[in-house]
Amino acid sequence: MSARFEELAWRATPMGEISLRRRLDPTVDADVYEVKLGDEFLMSSLFTVAEIELARLGLAEVSGDGLDVVVGGLGLGYTARTVLEDDRVRSLIVVDAIEDVIAWHRGGLLPFAETVVSDPRSRLAHGDFFARSAAGDLDPERPGSRFHAVLVDIDHSPRHLLHPSHAAFYTPDGLRRLADQLHPGGVFGLWSNDPPEDAFTTTLADVFVDVRADVVAFDNPLQRRTSTNTVYLGRRRFAE
Repeated sequence: MSARFEELAWRATPMGEISLRRRLDPTVDADVYEVKLGDEFLMSSLFTVAEIELARLGLAEVSGDGLDVVVGGLGLGYTARTVLEDDRVRSLIVVDAIEDVIAWHRGGLLPFAETVVSDPRSRLAHGDFFARSAAGDLDPERPGSRFHAVLVDIDHSPRHLLHPSHAAFYTPDGLRRLADQLHPGGVFGLWSNDPPEDAFTTTLADVFVDVRADVVAFDNPLQRRTSTNTVYLGRRRFAE
């Protein structure tokens, strides 16, 4: 039987104090892993449906084999692991700004995420996803690379940011720089904790085609109700 509560890791970062905790949740009678940044909960292994759907919905829009994928934000690894479940994926780069998060996976603190470390197609990269996107350099080891899908789960939403420096990414110029690193027809996917925002959907449509905002519903046993997240999707035009 696990301890009722255990702090597995803690560290001060430029964005605040980040911690990984494990607790035995009596509601579901299982261990729940949680990540906090300061006083905010970033993610929980109790609520993973939308993180998984980010990968499933995004890759469902991509045709062909030999897919090269970028995931922005490692977190608890659910998006990355779901990407690797797709046999069409040739390579996956996961970019995370907090080196400790990568160390949690490599050190085995997250037993359900072992595949993300051990799969030979997967590479965990320490870096600022937003800075790399702005520089047109999502994979510094292969400058000028293009990708079939870029899936992002970092900020709470396009308006509720973890750091003010991220704001430029959600503008038309920032999204165009991201789109330039997609193959024609490649897909951009974004997770959001908030309901769909018309203003952001309009911004996406300035850059991408086939834009939509899918509401993902899931059971919330703590609040005894159904909760929702949003997955935004857009495709790079085939002819620019």
